[in-house]
Amino acid sequence: MLKPSNSLDFNKLLLHQRYIWMYTSVTHMTVKPYLIIFLLFVNYSFSMAQHNANYEESKVPDLILPDPFVSLKGKLISTQLDWEEIRRPEILNLFRENVYGNIPADFDTISFSEVQESENPYPEKAILKEVNIAVVRNGKSHTMRLNVFLPKSKKGPFPIFLLINHRPNPGNGELVEEGYWSVAELIDRGYATASFHGETVAPDDAERYSEGILNTLYPEELTKDDGMKTLGAWAWGAMRAMDYFEQDSLFDTKKSALVGHSRSGKATLWAAANDKRWAVAFPNESGCGGAAISRRKYGETIAQINSRFPHWFAENFTAFNDQEETLPVDQHMLASLIAPRALYFASAREDQWADPKGEYISIQLGSKVYSEIYGQNVNFPLAFEELDSPIIQPLAGYHIREGKHNLTWEDWQHFIDFAELQWNQFR
Repeated sequence: MLKPSNSLDFNKLLLHQRYIWMYTSVTHMTVKPYLIIFLLFVNYSFSMAQHNANYEESKVPDLILPDPFVSLKGKLISTQLDWEEIRRPEILNLFRENVYGNIPADFDTISFSEVQESENPYPEKAILKEVNIAVVRNGKSHTMRLNVFLPKSKKGPFPIFLLINHRPNPGNGELVEEGYWSVAELIDRGYATASFHGETVAPDDAERYSEGILNTLYPEELTKDDGMKTLGAWAWGAMRAMDYFEQDSLFDTKKSALVGHSRSGKATLWAAANDKRWAVAFPNESGCGGAAISRRKYGETIAQINSRFPHWFAENFTAFNDQEETLPVDQHMLASLIAPRALYFASAREDQWADPKGEYISIQLGSKVYSEIYGQNVNFPLAFEELDSPIIQPLAGYHIREGKHNLTWEDWQHFIDFAELQWNQFR
């Protein structure tokens, strides 16, 4: 039996003839009385879940994690060819089948048209394009909205930051929530930036999630245990946004970044794993089902997330409620799927529900693919407790800031610094 260690050990250990890895350590609405009672109950249930969650490192189990570098048939993966043709497809399929569900790739036509419905909040510095993306499949059509800001004083092609947004608009018809989507600052740095709201693809609601692309374009997914749900639909939306960027010479898609916070951060990771056109992925405070290691059972757990948000993940994911150790994957393996493109995780110290330490461990382990497979010097030598500044390096980075669960200008500053370091190679 393996004895736990008190420090990081990246050595591969042979157990039962298999390699393992081990780490120890909305919109405005009229609310009816019964709905108020329901919302109060949901809020109480969420508060109780947070109260009952484990926040003690001494109660975190010794972690025996699946090894990204050993195939399902026991083959040690050490070459780029074996990674890309054997192990990476295996891992991607395991996440598809057991966690996130499908992302259907087929449709008949896609078209783009500009509309003018909103006032430009930055007329002096930015051009606003409101784009309808219409997708047709089997004679039925769905339209999602993409809002794009371009620097007014410069010529393209522009690097592009896309934000998957799930938060209600600020109100009064405004498109931008300052800090959360730092449009003015990105424009000042010479970047284009865009956002789509998840509601225009699949509502973030357990009763209404199918009212978007699922009912219209992919109704067969609703009958499958590994069928697409909300997070997969948002990832699909990011792919359609990239389709738009690729056909417009104003955008430099080799310098593209996908950003998501919290639940949108989960979708960001899943989208980037499936769509290799994204050069950089920034999941911010994405927690359980995102960046954080599930087997730590710290903060939010699989059982809690599936009970509170049954519309996010595939039905198969519920089989691992309170049984995280039986998952054939864990989130460090999702991180590994982004390579050889760039990946950056971000956390907040007061956001213990999202397990910042579990997010850091995930990128520590997941980023080993850059060195072991792609021969790049990527390293996270510090323990989580030793971190005192952002880790900005080629291909993989991390920061933890003071404060609570949110996406702030401080986060965006680090994202930009990291992205610029990656994009310098294309100049």
